[in-house]
Order: sequence, then C-alpha cells, then structure tokens
Amino acid sequence: QVQVVESGGGLVQPGGSLRLSCTASGIIFTDYAMGWYRQFPGKQRELVAAISAGGNTNYPDSVQGRFTISRDNTKNTVYLQMTSLKPEDTAVYYCNGDQYLWRLIMVDEYDYWGQGTQVTVSS
Repeated sequence: QVQVVESGGGLVQPGGSLRLSCTASGIIFTDYAMGWYRQFPGKQRELVAAISAGGNTNYPDSVQGRFTISRDNTKNTVYLQMTSLKPEDTAVYYCNGDQYLWRLIMVDEYDYWGQGTQVTVSS
C-alpha cells in the first residue's frame, strides 16, 4: 500500500507561488499514477492534479494553467507547483497514488491518506 509524506505548504500572498512535495513509499513508484488533492473545511477531498506513470498530466478547470504536477522517479517524489495563487486555493493538500490513473478521482476508495500540508493564501 502506498504511504506518502507531503510537505511544502505555508502562508503565501495572493498571486504568489508554492511548490509542494510528496514522497511515496511502499510501492514501485514507477508503476503508479500519482495525484494531488485538496480539502476545504467540511468538504470532501477533490483531485486537483494527476500524473500517470508515463508522465501524462490532467487538471480540472479550476487550476488549469496555474498548477503543474511533475514527478521525479529517482526520488519517488511528486511535486505540485502552484502559481497565481488565490485565497480560494486555501486548503489542506494531500497526495495519493494508484496503479490506475482513472481511479485517482475516486477519493472514497482510499482508506489511507497522509497528514497533508496546509496552504493558506492571504494578504
């Protein structure tokens, strides 16, 4: 089962940038698609970026053009570069992995989540 440690969150002003990191273990990283999620208070986690084992990426319209997901297979790490941040991006950000890219959107299927990293966008 995948285990992850997220890092890189913090307080940033509107329009600013942050890069989140997620290091995975317990899996053959190169066999797994990885996703970044966020969770607003009282809401379900939502997928904000996904990357296949082969490096293909997908984003919802809400972050398209502002967020970039990438992976370093030598470090078992996936990144989320966030730019032009808005106050509505404030959330706890999580990552997770799956052998199937299409399944990453099915957040209810996952029993395990890391501790997440808080991103706060505020002036």
